[in-house]
Amino acid sequence: MSAETKPRAGTDLLDEINRLRKEKNAIILAHYYQTADIQDLADFVGDSLQLSQMAAETDADVIVFCGVKFMADTAKILSPDKIVVLPDMDAGCSLEDSCPPDKFRAFREKHPDHIALTYINCSTEVKALSDVIVTSSSAETILQQIPKDQKIIFGPDRHLGGYLSRKFDREMLLWPGVCIVHEAFSETELLKLKQQHPDAPVAAHPECPPTILDHADYVGSTSGILQFAETFTGDTLIVATEPHIIHQMEKALPDKTFIGAPGADGNCACNICPYMALNTMEKLYTCLRDLEPRIEIEEGLRLRAKKSLDAMLEMAAGTIGQGDLGKV
Repeated sequence: MSAETKPRAGTDLLDEINRLRKEKNAIILAHYYQTADIQDLADFVGDSLQLSQMAAETDADVIVFCGVKFMADTAKILSPDKIVVLPDMDAGCSLEDSCPPDKFRAFREKHPDHIALTYINCSTEVKALSDVIVTSSSAETILQQIPKDQKIIFGPDRHLGGYLSRKFDREMLLWPGVCIVHEAFSETELLKLKQQHPDAPVAAHPECPPTILDHADYVGSTSGILQFAETFTGDTLIVATEPHIIHQMEKALPDKTFIGAPGADGNCACNICPYMALNTMEKLYTCLRDLEPRIEIEEGLRLRAKKSLDAMLEMAAGTIGQGDLGKV
């Protein structure tokens, strides 16, 4: 740690974080893809939207979002009167990066008869250009409420959109974005792992490519995968999503074995999200101490983005955080 990131001499980093969160009336949120030490000190651990909703319902003055920027932005959209900070403002998302607002706007203008269902992994500006935001837990319910003859743009994740298109036989224009973490899984290496553990089911996130989903026994969001881990029969589960989620599984089910699906080199190292990894205990401490870097969103933009989030909540409130996209 540099001098700037050290707490006072003779004090423990965790003790200082706990002191500061009380002093500033702060709540600490951690996504399932954060490291174990951050998950264990957080007030809430969960999916991105679920965390933002939980924080909005508290009387906290400060939200420290240990995740990536679009998640902290969503928290600010839902809690405009709270201070929202992110340990590292460079913690972005390959899906958000794949969908620049100006290009998305131009794409929409070319297809004026289409509505835009947009995955929550996008910028505030893209949310403001969308009709309905979806999560991996709400997408099915929302899609089934849209008339068959309504043309749809789905972005920015082409794998999630493709999965929904195949499952419901719905033709959609897919924005060509991917998650670099889920794109890194190897079908060949997964098949080798399945040979080593023939009785182990595979749980996969729908951001994975079809070559991985085709071998999955369950497809769902992070919270859905956790629920599947608690109910599957057997003692071993292969998990095809960012491997830090396994920490929650091992805490809840210490007698079972959880194996991260491998990348092309036969291990999981390439499937650790480099953006999530930018958040550290030291950066968490300094952002809580300084209340920087801070999320700021212009009010008109916030309201336009909130409109698409509100449409989602109205259409699928009961599914948020459930994570169940069903068995394939």
